[in-house]
This record gives sequence, structure tokens and C-alpha cells, in this order.
Amino acid sequence: MKFKGIMPALITPLNEDNKTVNEKTAREIIEFQLSQGADGFYVLGSTGEGLVLDESERMKMLEICVDQVNGRKPIICHTAAINFSESVRLSKHAEKVGADAISAIPPIFFHYRAEDIYNYYKSLATSTNLPFIMYNHSAANGGMNAETVAKMFEIDNITGVKWTVNNYYELMRLKDMTHGEMNIINGPDEMLISGLAAGADAGIGTTYNVMLPQFVSLYKNFKKGNIHKAREIQYKINRVIGCMIKHECISATKYMCTMLGFNSGEATYPLKHFKDGGVPEIEHELKELGWPFKEN
Repeated sequence: MKFKGIMPALITPLNEDNKTVNEKTAREIIEFQLSQGADGFYVLGSTGEGLVLDESERMKMLEICVDQVNGRKPIICHTAAINFSESVRLSKHAEKVGADAISAIPPIFFHYRAEDIYNYYKSLATSTNLPFIMYNHSAANGGMNAETVAKMFEIDNITGVKWTVNNYYELMRLKDMTHGEMNIINGPDEMLISGLAAGADAGIGTTYNVMLPQFVSLYKNFKKGNIHKAREIQYKINRVIGCMIKHECISATKYMCTMLGFNSGEATYPLKHFKDGGVPEIEHELKELGWPFKEN
């Protein structure tokens, strides 16, 4: 299976306790994004705050997603955890409840040798029968280079990588090393057009939650060869992304989902909470940028 198209990295809406999943809102957001052309979902990654949620809530969120999507589009579930045993339990749970693939960042905090990372991915990827998408993120020890990722591609079950590293030379090298067989998915939203030009098959992103029609249009225009139009859309998207980064991207994304009418809650503590201040500023800046967009 090769994942293609535009796949939102789904937010995890939380209740007032800032700990438990708001099931009603999660279902509403999924339906909304499906209606806007989502080609699938990446659940409980960085955007979904998976690493800082309780294991039981991570399982609950995935169960809600699988039930609501009901086979209409594929679901990739991020299962990495600081504790490896928890990662394995989450991976087995993902297979049991019907996810289409699992994914994980490399082990973090400690310094790990290339051999250690290889063994980690081999153990986790082969703990289920699901396809496995590595999550190459610059926040995880600076990210992996093309040689390291290509080596992992030799492991059973590993079929692709979510490339959230701003180095498209390395992405092109990886595409070449794996003869185009590896499923490479662009991560940086602000550089989707660059990822597609370098050979990415799809995009997964945070800001897709609040600008999905624009990302779908960018992808379609690029695939049709309308590069000038795709670049114009990327410029438009990036102006809003600049505002979101200024106000802390995950926090801003959840607040913008609330602005769209979804009771998304705040980001997990200690990430920025908009109820503590900053609401008028971000709303003014987004209005100046024309968001929410009425045209693709």
C-alpha cells in the first residue's frame, strides 16, 4: 500500500480537564475533513499530542477515528512512546482495532547509535502485521539521513517514511536509493510543493486541519503540472502558517479549529492556552490574512 494525496495530521480535541478525548468533537472534525477532501488521517502524532496523552486516551482516540471513518479512507496511527513496551502495546492495539498502518518517531532524549535505532524500528515494525511508516522528525536527534532511512527500508513491514525534515536533497537521495519504491510522505506543511517536486507521494500536516481545501488544491494543481498555481497557493498558505508559528503552532491550530466551530479544547499543558490571553491578536492577524479562506 502506498499512501497518496493529502492527509491531515488530526488534532486530538480535549475536554475541559485537558486530559481526556472529546469524542463528539473528534467525530465532527473527521466528518468535516472528509467532506473537504481528506485522503486519509495521521492520528496521534505531534499534532495529535500522542506522546503526552495517557495510553488509554490514545487508544480511545484511535478507536473513535477508526469507527467514524469506517473504512472510507486510510488511517495511520502514531504509536511511539518514551517507554518501548507502551509503543508495542499501542501498535498491537492499532492492528486489533483496524488501523491501516502504524508509525513512530525514532527513540528520543538519549543519544542512540544507528544500530540502536535500527533495532528499535525492527522490533516495533515487526510487532504487528501492519505496514510501518517511519516518522523522520528533526526534533528527534536532528533527524535521520537518507542512508539511515534507506537501511530501515530493508526491514519487513517498513514501507515508507513521513519526512518532517527540511532537507530535500536528502529526500531526493532517499528516493533514488530506494528506486522510487519507498512511500515518502512530506511533513513540513510550508514546503509541500518542495516535497512534491523532490518526489514525495503525499503530504501529512498540522495546518491541513484548518486549510485543507487549499492543500488539496495545491496537490491537484501540482499533479496536473500547474506549478505556477500550486506555488501561488503555497504562498497563501505560508502567510497563515507564519502567523500560526508565531502563536505556537499546535495551540494555534486547536484554537483555529474552535474558530471554525469545533469545541477542540486547548493544547496539553504546558503548551500555550489561548484562554490565558492572546485571542484578540491572533484573530486580528488571521482576519488580515483573509483566513478562513473562501476560495482554494
